[in-house]
Amino acid sequence: MKKNIFVLGLFLTFISCNKVPISNRKQFNLLPESEMMSMSFSSYKDFISKHQVVSQGDAQLVKNVGYKISKAVEQYFQQKNQSKLLNGYSWEFNLVNDNSVNAWCMPGGKVVFYTGILPVTQNETGIAVVMGHEIAHAIARHGNERMSQQLLVQAGGVALSAALTQKSKETQDVFLTSYGVGSNLGILKYSRTHESEADKLGLVFMAIAGYNPAEAISFWQRMAKQSTGNKPPQLLSTHPSDETRIKDIQSFLPVALKYYKSN
Repeated sequence: MKKNIFVLGLFLTFISCNKVPISNRKQFNLLPESEMMSMSFSSYKDFISKHQVVSQGDAQLVKNVGYKISKAVEQYFQQKNQSKLLNGYSWEFNLVNDNSVNAWCMPGGKVVFYTGILPVTQNETGIAVVMGHEIAHAIARHGNERMSQQLLVQAGGVALSAALTQKSKETQDVFLTSYGVGSNLGILKYSRTHESEADKLGLVFMAIAGYNPAEAISFWQRMAKQSTGNKPPQLLSTHPSDETRIKDIQSFLPVALKYYKSN
């Protein structure tokens, strides 16, 4: 036991410490970002091949919003001289025919919206709220952080390298659940810290893209109503929506609005 603790401690000392943009919170991610990208691209391709991708109508709107938000993200990091954080990104935006109220973004900018969330987004700005929020989770490497924690629990620091090398079904499932992919994988919940960071980054990204960040309040209020008297939508199972969240968004709005210039 003591030996395992020593090895795990030694292992953790070699983990690089990153800082989350805007919040500047220090985070410890065990997995190389290149490995996350590799799993992302293969998992995304597999997901798209097994689901009905919508190619017309709202699909084009999702792609247009995604393009604007991605350019805003690139602009933000370019101005901060941190463009290297986006190395390896290959943006892709798809809408799939699924009634789940859900959306997600994998490392490298691989985004999926479900048709079930469109009645809640209601319009282009609503889509921008969700797009900015989901991309922010990927940019902040929250999935890496969650997956690292889960792999440590399941395999321990000593077995982590083997888990990544072998890419077992268990490892792949942990990856998918870390990003909220699928409805039957037992999604790992984001912490309030992750949610707050994604909200703030998302507001900044949508503001730079020309969307009024104040509209985020209306969207999360609509999301909250989705769970009234019913089973919460899939998105709410990992994205808590409550008065505290809305108050936090309202508090951060003056900062986000500095980036906003209406078209």
